[in-house]
Amino acid sequence: MKKLLLSLLLLPALSFAQEDLLAGVDSVSTHEKVESAFKGLKIVNIESTKLAAKGDLYFIVAHRFGSIKDDFEGFYGLDNAVTQLKFLYGWTEWLTISGARSEVAYDFSVKYTLQNQIRDGFPFAIVGFSSLAINNTLKESNYPLMKFDDRLVYVQQLLVSRKFNDKLSLELAPTVFHENFVDNDDQDNTQYAIGMGGRYKIGKRWSINVDYAAHLNRASNSIYKNPLSVGVDLETGGHVFQMHFTSSQQIHEAGFLGQSTGDWGKGDIFFGFNLSRVF
Repeated sequence: MKKLLLSLLLLPALSFAQEDLLAGVDSVSTHEKVESAFKGLKIVNIESTKLAAKGDLYFIVAHRFGSIKDDFEGFYGLDNAVTQLKFLYGWTEWLTISGARSEVAYDFSVKYTLQNQIRDGFPFAIVGFSSLAINNTLKESNYPLMKFDDRLVYVQQLLVSRKFNDKLSLELAPTVFHENFVDNDDQDNTQYAIGMGGRYKIGKRWSINVDYAAHLNRASNSIYKNPLSVGVDLETGGHVFQMHFTSSQQIHEAGFLGQSTGDWGKGDIFFGFNLSRVF
């Protein structure tokens, strides 16, 4: 009788304890970080909100053939290609560092998480991206008074993405970049752009990627245009292979944001790929 009475007295307390325990389990499952908004470190040209995992070392080859408008004379773009080689390392879970070199520029950057997208919580992932590039196209023979500082280009981006479901992710990338040297006297050295892009998964290993960047204070007499890129991602084991067509042959940020020359309407576009291998 005493045992029965004791059980009746403890039953409400046990029930409340069980509810608290289940509530704790629910809070873990519904407030977890949203993963894999993008599989590639870039959408096409624009940086994605993906960072390298801590301790992961990437070797990345980014290649842009010449314009397919060159026809047989340029072997439909196989001539006059640009290649960037990059090493990228996950210093911590929230900080990725990289160094790259192409015919156009040396490029050093950091990418860092400011806020994760949380399931049933904060709706966006927010990542900062900062880079310093050294323009390799400026020749002292053309500019005899040029100093080393004239080669420097600074880029700062805020990457804001949202993974809406297992198929669709979108991103905005407000950007400011400063070129110490510009080839147009009417162009401000400090320039502004807003990038946008997205990924739509069409299969277990395939997705369609698109990105575009609108330059906000380009000089009215500039020969450059806003870059538009369309491509596909293929996930194959330890790497992601990205194939695309783009109106920019340049690969580093200030290059494709400020100095894209291609024109989709005239068929002046470039085929390229980004190949990432992680160790």
